[in-house]
Amino acid sequence: MTAIRFHGRGGQGAKTASRIVGTAAFLEGYQAQDSPIYGAERRGAPVSAFTRIAKEPIRERGLIARPDLVVIADASLIPDPAAHVLEGIDERTAVFVNSSISAELFYAQTSLPGRLTTLDLTEIALQHYGKRGAISALLGAVAGRLVGLRQESIREAIARELADLGLATDVIERNQTVAAQCYEALQTVALDTGSRRPAASAQLRAPTYEPPTRGTASITAGPNSAIRSVSGWRTFRPVLRPDLCNGCWLCFASCPEGAITIKPDGKPAIYYPHCKGCLDCVEVCPTDAMTVERETNVV
Repeated sequence: MTAIRFHGRGGQGAKTASRIVGTAAFLEGYQAQDSPIYGAERRGAPVSAFTRIAKEPIRERGLIARPDLVVIADASLIPDPAAHVLEGIDERTAVFVNSSISAELFYAQTSLPGRLTTLDLTEIALQHYGKRGAISALLGAVAGRLVGLRQESIREAIARELADLGLATDVIERNQTVAAQCYEALQTVALDTGSRRPAASAQLRAPTYEPPTRGTASITAGPNSAIRSVSGWRTFRPVLRPDLCNGCWLCFASCPEGAITIKPDGKPAIYYPHCKGCLDCVEVCPTDAMTVERETNVV
C-alpha cells in the first residue's frame, strides 16, 4: 500500500488533489481511499488530506501517521506546529514542496527529513492562469507522478473531479494542460513503500458497551414517584409472551414512561400501574412477543 498525505491551506486545493490521485489510481485498477481533515472552512487555514492506494483491499482508516509521500502545497506550513507537517517523516519518506527553491538549497536551509523534490507550482499557475487560485490539478499531477501513476489516468481524473466541482470545460482543459507540464517537469525521487512501515502488531480490540439499563428511565427507580398512576389512560394493554421474547430490550428502551423493567433473567416486565397503553413496545418488538389485549380491569 502507498500512503500519501497532503498539507495545504484552505483554497489551495489539497483536498481535491487527494481525490484526483485516488481517482487516477482507481482508473488504473487500484483500490483507492481518500479523505480530508480540517476545522472551520476558511481560506488560509491549515488543511490535510489523505490518500491510500493498493492492489489489495485497504483495511486501514483515518489519519496517515507514517506516510510514504508527503505533498506540501505551502512551505510556510512546515514550521507551524499546529499543521503537523513533519509528523511521521523519516529518511525514507518522499517529500514534495511547492517552492521556488531547489531541493538541495531547500534541504540545506530547513534540514527537512526525507527524500526531497520541489517545483514552483504557484508560479506556474500564475503564468498560465493569470491569477492566484487553486493548484489542485497541479498537486494531483506531481503526486501521481511520484507514486508512478500514468499521465493519461491523471488527465482523466482531473476532468472528472473538476467537472464535479462545476468548472467549465475550457477551464478543465487548461488545468489538464498545465498539470501535464508539471508532470513532465518534476524531478522525481525514489518512493520506498513497505520497508519503512513496521509490520502490524496491534491486536484488534472488542468494544465494550454498557447495558441499556444504565441511563434509561425507570419508573421503579428512585427518586421517581409511583404515587400517581396513569393506568387509567389505557384502553388496550401490552402483554408479554415470555416464550417469544429474545431479550433484545427494545421495549425497555422505547417505553416513554419507563414502565418496563428488566428482571434478573434478562427478560422485561411491564409495570402496569404506570403503563399508559401507548403500545410503543408492541410496535418495536421484533418477535411479536408483545401482544395487545383490550383493557378490562385497571390495576
